[in-house]
Amino acid sequence: MHDPTENQPPLDGRAVALRYLCAVAPMLFDAVILVVAVHREPGRLVPALVNTGLGLAGLVLMRWRRRRPVAVTTAITLLTSFSTMAAGPAQVAYVSLVTHRCWRQIVPVAILSWVCLLVRSSWFGIDQATYVSTAAGTVLLGGLTVFGLYLRGRRDLAASERQAALAAEREQLQRIEQARLAERVQIAQEMHDVLAHRLSLLSMLAGGLAYRRDLTAEQTRETARAIQENAHRSLNELRAVLGTLRDDGAAQAPQPTLAHLETLFGEVRAAGQQVEVRDAVGERGLLPEQTGRHAYRIVQEALTNARKHAPGGEVTVELGGRPGEGLRIRVANPVPDGTPAGPGARLGLVGLAERIRMAGGTLGHAVRDGHFVLDVRLPWEASHRDSTGDRG
Repeated sequence: MHDPTENQPPLDGRAVALRYLCAVAPMLFDAVILVVAVHREPGRLVPALVNTGLGLAGLVLMRWRRRRPVAVTTAITLLTSFSTMAAGPAQVAYVSLVTHRCWRQIVPVAILSWVCLLVRSSWFGIDQATYVSTAAGTVLLGGLTVFGLYLRGRRDLAASERQAALAAEREQLQRIEQARLAERVQIAQEMHDVLAHRLSLLSMLAGGLAYRRDLTAEQTRETARAIQENAHRSLNELRAVLGTLRDDGAAQAPQPTLAHLETLFGEVRAAGQQVEVRDAVGERGLLPEQTGRHAYRIVQEALTNARKHAPGGEVTVELGGRPGEGLRIRVANPVPDGTPAGPGARLGLVGLAERIRMAGGTLGHAVRDGHFVLDVRLPWEASHRDSTGDRG
């Protein structure tokens, strides 16, 4: 069943006042005419009062024109057969009915309005004035129909604009939520990189204290200091990662890049990991900072994985590339006896693969001559897919 109020936006106070003003204005004009007529012919007082009462009744019925458009418009239209003052409310109610754009309701009411107009025009007989009044009323009825359809078109346009704005707002909110999710995923990845690196160093240092019996007191103190320093650094790096969640606009600490690799190699060597480095990067001063951050994290994660899967083995890190060729990173470590093939199942590679994919690079890994080889190619310039940037 058709709901008359469907797609009818609520009216504010000004809109309601405007509609009642449109209904009252013709009534005031008729009231002046009635007052003049009664003044000239006092015997017309009773018909004038009836005319006014019916007009006021039509004005009251207007209140329900949106809830019961057909019934209310029909009732007020019938009043116009006996009251010229009801014409204003009838016209407003008819326009309101037309805005529903239901022709099976509009056509019967329009015919009724024309008949009532004819009846009212022929009160004092049919003459030339009757034809003129009927013709003018017919034109007015047609104009009101067109105006009602125009109002409905404006409402439909406004409704479509509101829906488009809501859709755009929902899409914007979805993009914001996706960006937030991407940030959370990247922060989780950074936390994994930082903590895995530091905890593996701590594990290696603590293992040395637990199993080596030949350490001197000085060596024991140095190892303990190294454990303390790495624990302190891990806390600082964790704070730097979590600092990306702050919304107060505070400055963040500089993030490690390719220039910080020497510090990284020094740390892991101090912890007992054997690392051989072959650096052949040309024009490294031209390397974008974002690419350098990716390279640092990739090497850091590769060293962490080597400590976990090949403890005590020598790791070889090869760096190369130049502008226009991209950046090459190759990390190799021995595969201990009994280590099954298929290192792709290792979870450490999952984070690396995701980081490299975001940077627009490629990842290859295989076991060759008893060594697990990780081969990474990164574009020299940052990839457009890495839209969220790197967090340290």
